[in-house]
Amino acid sequence: MSDNKTWIKAYKGFDKDLKCKGRQYTEGVEDHVSDVAKLCKEGVDACERPLDVFRYYAPADSVYHEVELAGVFDEHQEDSKICGTDIKVKGKLDIAGLIKAQIKYTKSHCTNEYNAENGKPASAGDCGAASAGYCGAASAGYCGAASAGDCGAASAGDCGAASAGDCGAASAGYCGAASAGYCGAASAGDCGAASAGDCGAASAGDCGAASAGYCGAASAGDCGAATSKGKSSVGENGIACSRSDNARVKGDMGAVLVCAEENEYNHDIKTWAAGVVDGVNILPDVWYKAENGRLVPADD
Repeated sequence: MSDNKTWIKAYKGFDKDLKCKGRQYTEGVEDHVSDVAKLCKEGVDACERPLDVFRYYAPADSVYHEVELAGVFDEHQEDSKICGTDIKVKGKLDIAGLIKAQIKYTKSHCTNEYNAENGKPASAGDCGAASAGYCGAASAGYCGAASAGDCGAASAGDCGAASAGDCGAASAGYCGAASAGYCGAASAGDCGAASAGDCGAASAGDCGAASAGYCGAASAGDCGAATSKGKSSVGENGIACSRSDNARVKGDMGAVLVCAEENEYNHDIKTWAAGVVDGVNILPDVWYKAENGRLVPADD
C-alpha cells in the first residue's frame, strides 16, 4: 500500500469481536475498505472527537480504539464523524482512556480554557475546558471537559468528559463520560459511560455502561451494562456482572445476571452462577448471590 496518504487521527467503536457492519478489523493492520467514502454508506466511519463514538456505539456492547483514516472525503454536519477509504486500527481504549483523550482534544480545540487554584472554582462554556485542583470544582458545557483533583467535583454537559480524583464526584450528560477515583462517585446520562474506583459508585443511563472497583457499586439503565467488584444492578434487557467475596447482582425483566463468589483471601472463584430475570425463577429488582452454582436471593 502507498505511504503517500494523509492520515487523520480519530476514534471508532466496534463490537466485542472488533467487527463493524459485518466487516472484521484487526488491530495494527492497515485496511483498504472502499474506493469511495460516503458517510454511513461506503467506506469506513470514525469520530475525531473521542466521546462522539457513544452516539453510534453504545458502551454496553462496544469496544473502542484509536484509529487513523485516510481518503477522507465526507464529514458529518452535526458532530465530528468522518468517513474515509482506508483505516489503521490502533490501541484499544477503556472509558478512562476515552475521557483522557476527550480532555486532551477539548483543550487543543477549545474556545476557552480556565485553570483554577486549589479550592477555587473553574467554569468554561460549550467546547471549553475547566480544571480545578484539590477540593476544587470544575464545570464545562456541551462538548466540554472538566477535571478536578481529590475531593473535588467536576461536571460536563452532553458529549462532555468529567473526571475527578479520590473522594471526588464527576458527572456528565447524554453521551458523556465520567470517571472518579477511590471512594468517588461518577454518573453519566443515556448512552454514556461512568467508572469509579474501589469503594466508589458509578451509574449510567439507558444503553450506558457503568463500572466500579472493589466494594464499589455500579448501576445502569435499560439495555445497559454494569460491572463491579461489589454490587451491580441494571434495567430491562441489560447485563449486570459482579465478582467479589460478597458479590451481588439484580436487574429488571429480561436482564442477564452474572455473579461470581470469590474466596476472601486468594480471590479464587468458589462458585458462580448466571441467569435471566424472567419473573418466575429469577425475580426483578431482587438482589441475588451465587451459591452452589445457582443464583439465590441474598438475605442482606
